[in-house]
Amino acid sequence: MSTETSDTRVPGAGRAAEPPSGRQAWATTWLLLAFMLVNFADKAVLGLAGPEIMKEFGLSRGEFGTAQAAFFSLFSLSAVGVSFLTRKVRTSVLLLAMALLWSVAQLPMLWAAAGFGTLIATRVLLGFAEGPAAPVAAHHVFGWFEQRERTLPTAVLMVGAAAGVAVAAPALGAVISHFGWRWAFGAAGLAGLLWAALWAVKGKEGPLAPPVGSRARTEDAVCPEVPLRSVLLSPTFVTAALGSFAAYWVMSAKLTWLPDYLHTALGWDLRQAGAAVGGGAVANGVVLLAHGLLARRAALRGTGGRLPAGAGAGLLLLASAAAVALFATSGILWIKIPMMFGPMALALVMITVAQTSVARITPPSQRGVALGALVAVFALGGIVSPLVLGGIVDSASTATAGYRNGWLVTAALLLITGLLAALFMRPEKDANRLGVPESQATGVPVSH
Repeated sequence: MSTETSDTRVPGAGRAAEPPSGRQAWATTWLLLAFMLVNFADKAVLGLAGPEIMKEFGLSRGEFGTAQAAFFSLFSLSAVGVSFLTRKVRTSVLLLAMALLWSVAQLPMLWAAAGFGTLIATRVLLGFAEGPAAPVAAHHVFGWFEQRERTLPTAVLMVGAAAGVAVAAPALGAVISHFGWRWAFGAAGLAGLLWAALWAVKGKEGPLAPPVGSRARTEDAVCPEVPLRSVLLSPTFVTAALGSFAAYWVMSAKLTWLPDYLHTALGWDLRQAGAAVGGGAVANGVVLLAHGLLARRAALRGTGGRLPAGAGAGLLLLASAAAVALFATSGILWIKIPMMFGPMALALVMITVAQTSVARITPPSQRGVALGALVAVFALGGIVSPLVLGGIVDSASTATAGYRNGWLVTAALLLITGLLAALFMRPEKDANRLGVPESQATGVPVSH
């Protein structure tokens, strides 16, 4: 799709020689938005089809939580492992391979004889294929934008994640109602294959992408690496990972258990629950996009440093904690339901801020690995959340009481990690301490 030629200019110098093309940069961003849309539609399938699957296979909520957790069994390992490949293989190639693999992983569930064992196996394969999706997509899009402009395209990728749920919830709910739950998996797989065909034609590297293979040594000479341990143990990385873990916990909990909660505790049917989940996902996207636009406006006006990134993201986690607690304890629908449409979504901003913050404290040649490590940590929330909440609900006297306790545990997690991020997540301070100037974090322009 693209080849590299070396460029030994000092980062930040001669930038006008080959600036990123705004049209190409945003065309790539929109393609990756669709990539994340399909990615999270894949994740949403199991939660949306959950009541039908539990009924057909005779599963308890704890057993169903095990099926959801199976998705994340190799998720973190593949996120790290494939991220190391970003120094050897172009991200455009990696993204295509992932899309093909996860699409193929969905299709076996169309087979009428495919049972619970097949479901577990395909979820493990799907998780392996999708684990590196977020860090590799972010690493790819950062090759098209300068450091100060990265918040908005990163937010767009997250909007794709939210839109994936928004589109999947009503659409796959309708597929399940008319064609059965197996065709929900088939529809998600076919959507992934369509995206892969488009990316094979349109996908390419950005002009600020770090070189790969033998040409990576050129960049190493111009942008020296720092000890990876220093990056991973920095206060910014640790608190960004913990805050993102809590945000991903919320996302996974909503994907897995919110349809069942609305059905069991509130008595809604599958179509109503799907519409509510989809509406909440649209609100998630609005929150993320609004944050990205505000951050871009502040950066262009030179006012982005008034409130440290960690402090702002930490405060939003605290607000999300309050919203989850209110959602759990209120018995009044007109108070409870609005919490899904925005306030609970404030936690997701942490995932956007965490990625741009980690990119800021990491040289470009190591950026893919650092982003992979970030995802590997916070994706553990996807493993723990379904198991913990499923166990809490099964062990309670009633499902309603169990869900209340589970949501309160979630609120406590958001509270603790929000305080840590507000106090210790300082990307500019850690970047200066590690010796990573902003020009180095942006990358070396290369020709394609």
